[in-house]
Amino acid sequence: MMRKVRLHKGRSARSAAQFVAMVATISVASSCGAETSGELQVAVASNFAAAMTRIAQQFEVDTGETVSLSFGSTGKHYAQIRNGAPYDVFFAADERRPQLLEEEGIAASGSRFTYAAGRLVLWSPIEGFVDPHGRVLGEGTIRFLAIANPDVAPYGRAAREVLQAMGRWDGLAGRIVRGENISQSFQFARSGNADLAFVAYSQVMRDGSPTEGSVWLIPDSLYGPIEQQAVLLRDSDTARRFLAFVRSEPAMLIIREYGYQTP
Repeated sequence: MMRKVRLHKGRSARSAAQFVAMVATISVASSCGAETSGELQVAVASNFAAAMTRIAQQFEVDTGETVSLSFGSTGKHYAQIRNGAPYDVFFAADERRPQLLEEEGIAASGSRFTYAAGRLVLWSPIEGFVDPHGRVLGEGTIRFLAIANPDVAPYGRAAREVLQAMGRWDGLAGRIVRGENISQSFQFARSGNADLAFVAYSQVMRDGSPTEGSVWLIPDSLYGPIEQQAVLLRDSDTARRFLAFVRSEPAMLIIREYGYQTP
């Protein structure tokens, strides 16, 4: 499921909680039907939705350009871009898909760069449910555990790696529910349809503390790096200005505010 939101100049930045509530009400749109008239079309991995919304808002204020953002899983975006979806820029949740697009001649050669490194957490909206060491995964108290689809979502792949490293992948197989992307996994837990979920640090943490519920910040040693890369798909002055802005210090400050590491 892809969600598309068109930004408007002058709109103030929202908090993470407000953003989640806003995204939940946005109508679903196929990226292949994205409008192209006078707007920069940007495909964005779901985990980066809140940070990218802030960045795009500031870019609009600074330049007067209009940015249209479409959020979804990296795997789905990649497939749609290969089938001609009219995006100008792609912000993936991994490095593999942007590299493939470059190798396939779909993306501009030499335009690929790392904009953030993601972090994975285990989160529940229930206070005290998740302990600081993830022991809850070995207990029998879990009804359902939500993860993003590991076949298309890099954060889902990382979640599978954590469970495999802990020897819990097979034992929890019957209790795992898969979201199409990391945002859907978050919603499964937040709505109570799952007890807990593997989600992105940026979705539930601020200033080193959970915004609600309980959380385990998973050690980097349990999963491979989540190196998130961007790539230019359709060359234009606006697209290049936007990519340059994302690499600027004001944008990097926003990215770090949401718990990502930056180059």
